[in-house]
Amino acid sequence: MSYPAPIVTERLVVRVPVVADAERVARFCVENRAHLAPWEPARPEEYFTPEFWREEIARLERLRAEDRGVSFLFLRRAAPQGEVVGRCAITNLVRGPFQAAHLGFAMAADAQGRGLMFEGLAEVVHFAFAELDLHRLMASYRPENVRSARLLERLGFRVEGLAKDYLRIDGEWRDHVLTSLVHPGWRET
Repeated sequence: MSYPAPIVTERLVVRVPVVADAERVARFCVENRAHLAPWEPARPEEYFTPEFWREEIARLERLRAEDRGVSFLFLRRAAPQGEVVGRCAITNLVRGPFQAAHLGFAMAADAQGRGLMFEGLAEVVHFAFAELDLHRLMASYRPENVRSARLLERLGFRVEGLAKDYLRIDGEWRDHVLTSLVHPGWRET
């Protein structure tokens, strides 16, 4: 898979991480550790270090090269050096008759409520369908995560059901609402 060009929106630069981003990604993780803990798997201490992120970004680059997924950083355009305000990933990419993947995302606590995640994810969703040629993009959220529910609905995702004990999040098996967005060219209106 080719290296996607950065996408510039009104307030963000949306681009794949490079190894040189390890410190800024680690800083994002440290600064948002408590904020993201209820929504993410338990993280080992090394997850919050630049060393971890150097290796992880190299792994993400291999996944992208193998057409198995793409990760993005959301960088604030107005900030010097492009402060990381969010991340997202298209993962578990399956080709063949399925042509689908999962979408995950995280936004900094101090960047919530400003429409930044919608602004960035709208571009990533477009990329998933236009550049990756996906038919279906799936996302899930915990039922109590009202922000994610509203965001996905605004992006056009439709609820498909509730999965009991779906993911181990914050140390416990948690229910998740399953949603998907089918390529607009395939959807009946």
